[in-house]
Amino acid sequence: MLTLFLHFFLFLFTTTVSNLIPAFHRNCIEAQQQSLLHFKKSLEFDSSESSKLITWNSSTECCSWLGVTCSTYGRVVGLDLSSESFSCSIDNSSSLFQLQHLQSLNFADNDFNRSSIPSAIGKLTELRYLNLSGAEFTGQIPIEVAHLKRLKVLDLSRNGEELKLGKRNLGTLIQNLTELSDLSLDGVNLSAEGSLWSQTISSSLPKLSVLSLYNCDLSGPIHESFSRLDSLSTLILDGNNISGPVPKFFANFSSLISLSLSDCNFYGAFPKEIFQIPSLQSVDLKANLELRGSLPEFPKNGSLESLVLSGTKFSGVLPDSIGNLKMLSELDLRECNFTGAVPKSLANLTQLGHLYLSSNKFSSPINSIQWDKLIKLVDLDLSDNLLYGSIPLSPFSIPLLQSLDLSGNNFSGQLLEFSNVSSSSLFSLDLSSNNLEGSIPVSILNLPELDIINLSSNNLSGFPFYGLPESRDLSSLDLSFNSLLFNHNGTNSSPPSLLQSKYLNLASNKLKTFPNFLKNQSSLTVLDLSDNQIPGQIPNWIWELRLQVLNLCCNKFVSLQAPLLGSTYQLMRLDLHSNQIQGQIPLFLSGEYLDYSTNNFSSSMPTDIGDFIPSTTYLSLSSSNLYGEIPKSICNVSGAALDLSNNSLSGTIPQCLTQTILSVVDLRRNNLTGSIPDNFLEGCLFETLALGRNQIQGQFPKSLANCSRLEVLDLGINQITDAFPCPLKNISPLSVLMLRSNKFYGPIGCPGTKGTWPNLQIIDLAHNSFNGEIPSTSLATWQAMMVNKDGLETYLSYDYDDKYGAFDYGDTITTTIKGLELDLIKILPIFTLIDFSSNNFSGSIPKEIGELRSLYVLNLSSNAFTGEIPSSFGNMRSIESLDLSQNHLSGQIPPQLANLIFLSYLNVSYNQLTGRIPTSTQFSTFPNNSFKGNKGLWGPPLTSDAVIVSPPLTLNGSSSNLNSGDEIDWNVISAEIGFTCGFGIAVGSLLFCKRWRKWYYRAMFKILFKIFPQLEHRFGNHRRHVYINQRYWSR
Repeated sequence: MLTLFLHFFLFLFTTTVSNLIPAFHRNCIEAQQQSLLHFKKSLEFDSSESSKLITWNSSTECCSWLGVTCSTYGRVVGLDLSSESFSCSIDNSSSLFQLQHLQSLNFADNDFNRSSIPSAIGKLTELRYLNLSGAEFTGQIPIEVAHLKRLKVLDLSRNGEELKLGKRNLGTLIQNLTELSDLSLDGVNLSAEGSLWSQTISSSLPKLSVLSLYNCDLSGPIHESFSRLDSLSTLILDGNNISGPVPKFFANFSSLISLSLSDCNFYGAFPKEIFQIPSLQSVDLKANLELRGSLPEFPKNGSLESLVLSGTKFSGVLPDSIGNLKMLSELDLRECNFTGAVPKSLANLTQLGHLYLSSNKFSSPINSIQWDKLIKLVDLDLSDNLLYGSIPLSPFSIPLLQSLDLSGNNFSGQLLEFSNVSSSSLFSLDLSSNNLEGSIPVSILNLPELDIINLSSNNLSGFPFYGLPESRDLSSLDLSFNSLLFNHNGTNSSPPSLLQSKYLNLASNKLKTFPNFLKNQSSLTVLDLSDNQIPGQIPNWIWELRLQVLNLCCNKFVSLQAPLLGSTYQLMRLDLHSNQIQGQIPLFLSGEYLDYSTNNFSSSMPTDIGDFIPSTTYLSLSSSNLYGEIPKSICNVSGAALDLSNNSLSGTIPQCLTQTILSVVDLRRNNLTGSIPDNFLEGCLFETLALGRNQIQGQFPKSLANCSRLEVLDLGINQITDAFPCPLKNISPLSVLMLRSNKFYGPIGCPGTKGTWPNLQIIDLAHNSFNGEIPSTSLATWQAMMVNKDGLETYLSYDYDDKYGAFDYGDTITTTIKGLELDLIKILPIFTLIDFSSNNFSGSIPKEIGELRSLYVLNLSSNAFTGEIPSSFGNMRSIESLDLSQNHLSGQIPPQLANLIFLSYLNVSYNQLTGRIPTSTQFSTFPNNSFKGNKGLWGPPLTSDAVIVSPPLTLNGSSSNLNSGDEIDWNVISAEIGFTCGFGIAVGSLLFCKRWRKWYYRAMFKILFKIFPQLEHRFGNHRRHVYINQRYWSR
């Protein structure tokens, strides 16, 4: 019994001691606690948002603080302050670096105020885990990081491109980190590595499992030594310019779980075997525009969870075996080249949350797919394909589906009644750009969460605005480009519409009256009724709505009723252009955007117009039959664009107009007189000043040089008298300069001006009195005419954005192209023009013009140019129109012009050109008139394809009167006849005269043996064989 008691006592004592000793040693070492508290004092943080730092205080042991981990001996070995939102600047003196037993340090997602990573980090040699991601560090990564030889995880990602290696290469940083298994340097600038990065990593980090180098400015291709990293489970290289094929050896990475190679400029065929790595769960190849490939047959129970191929050239069919990927949660094949049917096996993907198949060439019906089995599907996008048949109802029964987009297909028929949709989560429905017809059933509004409906561009004839059992609110309803009629009369006895929408688009239908249900729209803010056939008067009740955007353009309105007295409206944008509105300009309306253009006001501008529109950003009254003077009150407009073009306005330009904060002033095509006010302010904001086609006189305003933002200047077809406006040379944004048909004079060189025009794409100086030579030094600065801008779809304009979207004022000019006067409504950046015609320019044409490789139109006609056409013109591969007529050019037409495949208009008539016209497919299309007036030119199409020379002289020295098409070059013919006769005599003598033949061979051998004596020794004893073997010749 005593023995049993002793055993029990020893067991109890041992257990107690073993529990007390670790507890004693877990007490925080005082020095380390003080270091932590001192470090806390250096931090700025919001205690209301902190979950860890608020637990740090001197009254408790530091080992109990959140974010602090201690060893059994009370040493701080782990510090995790990630996402604490603190800020500080840290340096080598920080008390943090006294914690030299740290094995784990995590400062991710804080703010170190763009300071550098201290070199003292190298003192923490026990570190296994270092995470400084998203911590706002900049500068060079200290080389002392290389001292942390025990590191297994290093994460310096998401600090921005200003964190870089500097002079030290990647190899120096990681060569000692042989234990590293996880390396993340996302956003670190590694451009200095070139294409060596893959070799450096593979030779230094044999145990690497995770490699993330997103947006590191890497280049490629990937070296084959990278295949040694066969333990990789995660590889992220997104956003680099690898520019090479995807290595086939990636398929040998048997542990690979995640492969992300988006936007890397990979090209060639993607190795299909990679998809079949058993462990692979995620593949992202999006935005590799030249990457080709097709999908393999997937095995049953495949491990893929995410497959993203959007923006590549993957093609072929989507295999039925895609249904074997039971774990797939995201399938994104947007903007590829897939064809064939949408497979029914998609219904097996019960984990699928996001399915994007838009912008392919899938062609099949989809109503046989059991969409309702995809119970986790949130987004379904099949837009912009070739799908056909009727739209099934099963997708509307998917319980979690929020967005359904079937737009841009060939679906037809009517929508069926919606049933059993009370639990639907559908929020956005887009069925636009199909062939749907008939009326939309009322039951579509039974979808309880439906808020955005787009049914535009179909053949629909009705929508259930009436007949709802209860009120229904929508954010957006787009029914534009259909065949809606709205025959509902809306009489007093008719029930009001219970449908309310904030955005309603009924543009381009067949409306012939204002829909009366609009009167009850209490929440409507945006209404578009443009491009219908509504005549008559705009009713005043429209102003009682809460509208902020109203578009009534392109109808048949002739007048509009003023708002009722006391009514308040919040209209920000009003578009009434292209109607038939008559009478006075409606001053009772105001807004940021007012477009009254292309109407029939037939009135003068009210003198107080500016008092009613002080906050208008865009005002257009162009093409509205306005006359009279421009009132001074227009200067009260504080907006950005004023367009009064194409009217009959007269008088002078108000002096105050050039002192406004406007960015665009367009007064083209009026009857304005006087001079341009020369009072443009310093810091002038003008970007477009269009005064062409008026009767403006006087001098060029020198103060216009203050408008340093000026892009378009149109003063064409006026009566301005001055020298070339050299001050404009200092306005580098200038893109269009129109001075044609004025009275400018003198040379265009500006030797005292250092400015350039790198953006200049159109310069028209035609029909003036400029003279002298064209300065070649200026041409060399016109960079916009030198670069290839194919594929740009934008055009020159002033753009303005607000919360209701964007609008722009598109610059318009009138110029002469291919001999025809044309209005350019939109100036594309690819359109470039030089027109110096009808001046007095002299000297030779600068060869530097040939360096303007993207020039489309060049007109130097009707000047006094001399010399030859520069052969460098053959470099202008984009040129379509070239006019050099009516000068004094000499020499031949350069044969290099025959290579200008886009040249569709050529005129070199009335010069002094000579020689044959170059032959090419392009030149054969030009008429005779393109070459006439050049006495020395010959060849098609000017003449028949006979040779033309100077005709033989008569006895009195005058030339004969033979037609140029009948003349023969006897010098050439006689040379050919002489050669033929001489050759015939020589050969005939050898054939038919034996004595001559023997003498010829003897003479030839003597000559050969004198030149080559060694032949005498070799052939001397065999000469007789030569003569014996010539028996054939003696026959």
